[in-house]
Amino acid sequence: METDSDAVHHHTTPEEDRAKLDEPRAILNRSGFAAAEPLFNAALRAGTDLAQVERTVAAHASRLWTEAARDGADDRPLYWARLLLTAGLRSWRPDFSVTEGEHADLLHLLETTSRGITDLRFPPGDRWIRMVVTGFDPFHLDEDPTCSNPSGAAALDMNGWTFPVGTRTAVVRTAVFPVRWADFDAGLVEEALADLHDHADAVVTLSRGRPGRFDLEMWNGLWRGGGRDNLRVSRTGRAMEHHAPEWTRSSLPHERILAEAGDGPYPVTVNTEVTEIPEGGTEEIVRPDGPTPGSTARRGGGGDYLSNEIAYRNTLLRDRSGRRIPAGHVHLPRTTAPDSALLTQVRRIVAAVASSVAETTAQDPSAEAEGSRQ
Repeated sequence: METDSDAVHHHTTPEEDRAKLDEPRAILNRSGFAAAEPLFNAALRAGTDLAQVERTVAAHASRLWTEAARDGADDRPLYWARLLLTAGLRSWRPDFSVTEGEHADLLHLLETTSRGITDLRFPPGDRWIRMVVTGFDPFHLDEDPTCSNPSGAAALDMNGWTFPVGTRTAVVRTAVFPVRWADFDAGLVEEALADLHDHADAVVTLSRGRPGRFDLEMWNGLWRGGGRDNLRVSRTGRAMEHHAPEWTRSSLPHERILAEAGDGPYPVTVNTEVTEIPEGGTEEIVRPDGPTPGSTARRGGGGDYLSNEIAYRNTLLRDRSGRRIPAGHVHLPRTTAPDSALLTQVRRIVAAVASSVAETTAQDPSAEAEGSRQ
């Protein structure tokens, strides 16, 4: 007879299977993160009820995030270790009853906690400038299983960073998102960021872009162009329904970023190009200076993949919150290994956003009061 425990047993995903390759194993062994898997699986086997297992999952996921953020600069050990933990939990066969929904909740708890999403909290008080910065997992791993994603590395590098901005102190909290369409369909971006738009002072999303340059993406489009994710799944079509606008726009202080961070080793460019179908038209047209009124989105400045989509969802959350905070997307230079000079320049970009917040609230004290709501 099949029990509830048998019913929730699942095969591992293609992403989790990739973690068993020699290259990821070598990364884990060199970093010391290889110990996470056997420790977690042993703790799972020792669990005697669901509440104990929930505590186990939360503790091991939190330790994974904390240690990765403490080490900083290399996102690969966190990525591969997380996959081994989710594979162990997905294949887990408990000795007690667990429903499909409870098992899914455990997997979600592991994901959100090990990505920093559950730690996106700020201290109270008006002295703080609250900065949210997000990155992405590595991707295109079938081609190169050793590659890093500089945006994920930057998120780990900056988590918990504090620095003075005039008479105030900026504090940075970060998270790393999966390269999976299904998580975006399930509302992970909104789960992580929606409440933050009520009290954060800036929300900056990062991803890996083209070689040799930073792109400050001005326009974000609603359209998904069919790129394959880390599960080898494609999506084509509108990212959201329910009267979602075709375009959203960055509110990052582009000119200040250019002035304060544009002289680093990588050039910084404001990218206003989009691809649209004009109102009443049928053919796609590239517009160098942004969309025309009534057009249908086909590619935002950041393309038609998940980087464009997180930029779209983040700035839509800003618009729906009714607040005027800086929110937007930065494409980082494409690298496949951690780059300290790149990470330093990302910090300068984030610091430029924080200084813009400080200047704005100094000129308009009501903006500071708005930002301090908890």
